[in-house]
Amino acid sequence: MTKAILITGANKGIGYETARRLGELGYRIWLGARDAERGETAAQKLRGQGYDVRTIDIAVDDEARVKAAADRVAAEDGKLDVLIANAGISGAYVDPVEQDLDDVRQVYEVNVFGTIRLIQAFVPLLKSAGSANIVNVSSELGSLGSLSDPQGEFYGVNLLGYNSSKTALNGVTVSFAKALAPFGIRVNSADPGYTATDFTAHRGYRTVEQAAEIIVQLATSDDPAQTGKFINDRRTLPW
Repeated sequence: MTKAILITGANKGIGYETARRLGELGYRIWLGARDAERGETAAQKLRGQGYDVRTIDIAVDDEARVKAAADRVAAEDGKLDVLIANAGISGAYVDPVEQDLDDVRQVYEVNVFGTIRLIQAFVPLLKSAGSANIVNVSSELGSLGSLSDPQGEFYGVNLLGYNSSKTALNGVTVSFAKALAPFGIRVNSADPGYTATDFTAHRGYRTVEQAAEIIVQLATSDDPAQTGKFINDRRTLPW
């Protein structure tokens, strides 16, 4: 039976490249997008390359849309082999002292609470697969070890909402990894690196192809020991 993968925020950037790579490997892709038109445009492009891709309406900060997406996958596939929580927002690029608290709340609503909402909604389908993977797309900006190192690459990137949301997301990864291990579900945080996409105003030095590598690796892993990790395609990162 064909393995099914759902990717949020997959109509462009790293999410789209991840969908393309996994489609190439023969997976059925549920291409998640909060904008139906953009999602379908991306899906048509991938279907044109011969991949099995279905657009699915999903916004992780909207409980009704997440539930509806889970219901649809249940009705059409009955299981889900891989869940990739890729959707995220950055919030304002301002001094932490000046950042509006409502902006921080919105970042957490998508990056943290949205991921929790997503995982909880799809757990029954992941359990039905027998062996499954959850990949939370995080960032080294969520690593307290890296951000506390004056010699570290990202020491000077002091984004209150975004950085701390990714730190919280890593905590979410650890909690779900422990809770879901008895069901053969592996949960990991992936750092794609500083990638040139719309998300970074194309200032990153990594390509989407490089960024997707670790996400694809974790999505396709069947190693029972590879869970509760925070890694990129080069190393395990400090929490």
